[in-house]
Formats: sequence, structure tokens, C-alpha cells
Amino acid sequence: MPTIRHARSADADAIAAIYNQGIAERTATFETEPRSATDILAKLARAARRPQLVAASANGSVVGWAGLSDYRPRDCYAGIGEFSVYVDRGARGAGLGRSLLEALVEAARECGDWKLVSRVFAFNRASLSMCRACGFREVGIYEKHGRLDGCWLDVVIVERLIPENLASAPP
Repeated sequence: MPTIRHARSADADAIAAIYNQGIAERTATFETEPRSATDILAKLARAARRPQLVAASANGSVVGWAGLSDYRPRDCYAGIGEFSVYVDRGARGAGLGRSLLEALVEAARECGDWKLVSRVFAFNRASLSMCRACGFREVGIYEKHGRLDGCWLDVVIVERLIPENLASAPP
């Protein structure tokens, strides 16, 4: 199993390549324009508050990426992170996404987050299964949440509380 660690600037090209697979495959994001290493570096610059993790194979190559972003800008949502998980197509199906998501939950716990959320395409059974296996619950469906290649797509809303951080959440 690859090693999971915090992402570094040197990983930006590999992270962009993995994310761009997801964009091209049209199975995990409404994004349609490929991302560059420069785009990824902006995420990495916020990694102290919003962790970005990678899975590195034995030879050091990055084969997966998971990261948090802000859920909403209002102060009342400061402890909610929105997560993304992407695995290189050659490394899928071996539980790597689950390992990345479990590590991301732990990183969010350490940052003081009390909840993680995401939206998953309703047809993306592998990602929904991964979320359930990591303790996320499905809380609803946004119907026709966005258009991708001219088609309306529904997304399933998933969330997981981090109970030990609820007591320290701001009022």
C-alpha cells in the first residue's frame, strides 16, 4: 500500500495530472477545464488550515490525492471542510481512496474541524461506497445540481461529524 503524507509543492504536477483524469472522465467533478500545477500550488498554500494529502507509491510517485477546502466563507461554517479524493486510474480499486479519506478525516480532526461534507455524482457508486465505508452518511440529493456536457446531473450530499471537535465549535 502506498504511503500517505502531506502534499508538498513538488507534488503539484502529479496532483494536477490525477485531478485532470477525473475532469476528463466526467465521473467526479463538474469542472471541464484541466488544472495546472499553478492551480494546485494555490491549494497547497492553504494546507496548514486545509490539509492536502497524497498517496505515494514505493518509488515515490504520487498515485492519489485528497484535500479539504472551505465549505462556505461565513464564520459559522469555519469548522466544516469540503473534501475531494482522486486516485490515479492505474491505482483504483485497491482501497487507496478509502485510505486517503480516512487519513483526511484524521487531518481534519487535528485541524479542529467538526464536520466534513461533499457532493458525489449519484451514478458514482465507487465513491459513494467509499464514503459509507469511512463513516459518511448520505443526507440528501441535490437534483439537477449542475450541467456537465449538456446533461443535468444529480449529486448525493454526504457528511461525517467529528464528535470530539463539536464541543470546541464556536457558538
